[in-house]
Amino acid sequence: MIPLSRRTTLVGMAALAGCRPGPQAPRAAPPKTVAEAVAGPWRTAADKARDRWRHPVETLAFWGLKPGQTVVEFWPGAGWYTEILAPFLDATGGRLYAAQMQLAEPADPSARQVADAYRAKFAAGRKPYGTVQVTAFGPTSGPVAPAGSADLVLFLRNLHNWMAAGIAEKAFRDAFLALKPGGVLGVEEHRAAPGGVPDLLADSGYVDQAYAVRLGQEAGFTLAAASEVNANPKDTRDHPFGVWTLPPVRRSSPRGEAFDPKFDHRKYDAIGESDRMTLKFVKPA
Repeated sequence: MIPLSRRTTLVGMAALAGCRPGPQAPRAAPPKTVAEAVAGPWRTAADKARDRWRHPVETLAFWGLKPGQTVVEFWPGAGWYTEILAPFLDATGGRLYAAQMQLAEPADPSARQVADAYRAKFAAGRKPYGTVQVTAFGPTSGPVAPAGSADLVLFLRNLHNWMAAGIAEKAFRDAFLALKPGGVLGVEEHRAAPGGVPDLLADSGYVDQAYAVRLGQEAGFTLAAASEVNANPKDTRDHPFGVWTLPPVRRSSPRGEAFDPKFDHRKYDAIGESDRMTLKFVKPA
């Protein structure tokens, strides 16, 4: 059983996502390229505004996403990347597995709300998303996809949550199992300052890049490349409420406490979103 503090971290990620089922996505021509999916009218203006920080076209190109592939997205949250991946894969004959947070019973209401909202938004057959296969990842979850079926597995800003919950090693093992030989694991994660002692619980939300690489290698992966596409040299990483002080969360008080209306966000808004590592691991053929 996960200690309370670690179980709270699992739930906290869901609460931060804060997703709600939205209106029916606008109709548009099926996207045959990632760039067309990124430009799709079903994406909100708020989500598109974050493209300058997350660089989805360049990042997915770095990981080698191709038409018709089978992709597994771990803990998709509100579905920021799902809204890009699902239409592209549906239009090109691919398949998307969404390994949602595994919910304990009775589930925390906020975690349940996020999971239910995601299922409603990406319900089977809903245009332009096609069929998103929802599975689960958590402390006792089974396979996230059929063994050896995936071309690409994605860890998108979640490694710190799994480290806090004690399931980071399991995430890498489950990804390795799901991938075909030669398949790719793409990792995007808040990056700690180099040269320090790795924080194995990632309390600040930042992860040591060398430690992330070691976790992948211990699971059997080979590090193929690292990219600076999601780097932000303005990020000083010394924020009062960890990485969550920065956009898009913009925390103004410690976790679990009420919003502080007097907190001055200007310094942190000027930084923008966090400095992030972008890693490409390969499962040996």
